[in-house]
Amino acid sequence: MDIFGGELTASYNIAPTQEIFAVVQEVDRRLAKFHWGLVPFWSKDLSGASRLINARAETVAQKPSFRVAFKKRRCLILSDGFYEWEGEKGNKQPYFLCLPDEKPFAFAGLWEAWKPGNAGDEQPAYLSCTIITRDASTSVRNIHHRMPVILQPQAYDRWLDPDNQNSEDLQDILDRQHIRQLRAFPVSKMVNRVQNNSPELIRPLPDIASR
Repeated sequence: MDIFGGELTASYNIAPTQEIFAVVQEVDRRLAKFHWGLVPFWSKDLSGASRLINARAETVAQKPSFRVAFKKRRCLILSDGFYEWEGEKGNKQPYFLCLPDEKPFAFAGLWEAWKPGNAGDEQPAYLSCTIITRDASTSVRNIHHRMPVILQPQAYDRWLDPDNQNSEDLQDILDRQHIRQLRAFPVSKMVNRVQNNSPELIRPLPDIASR
């Protein structure tokens, strides 16, 4: 379907700086496209976008790159799963992680709208976002020590509310209102090439035990 001039289609292998969909709330709630990799409003250029794909929940309120967005520009980044890798460097096995019922969910995220200093009013802003992470739960830590913050649905309104700039309340959401139990299963190493993007990437491998 068409949303704000963009086509909403499935993607199975998203890389930093590529576009993803997120829900934001300013006056109204809306769905928009963002580049994955936050570009703070004060940045001189886009060169650091690929470095800020994640923000740590433990420090997001203090870090200069994130603290203003944490108070004023939060979003729900839509997904139904993500990849992590386990094993030795050069021979890591990718896993696909999702909810036990495989339903869609929302990552806690931040967004920014950036323009170069000489941009005019008519020039569209570069929209970018980052995913907040935290220590992994017991269902994930055998694969990776960190995991994205997947918000419980009852936290969506508090997280998106632009009038909620209470850092303690926002931190409480990240600490207490996230989903911990995930399902993980091994998938093909084809996911290691970003050019590959098909449902085959999330098909479980039959010869390696799921977790």
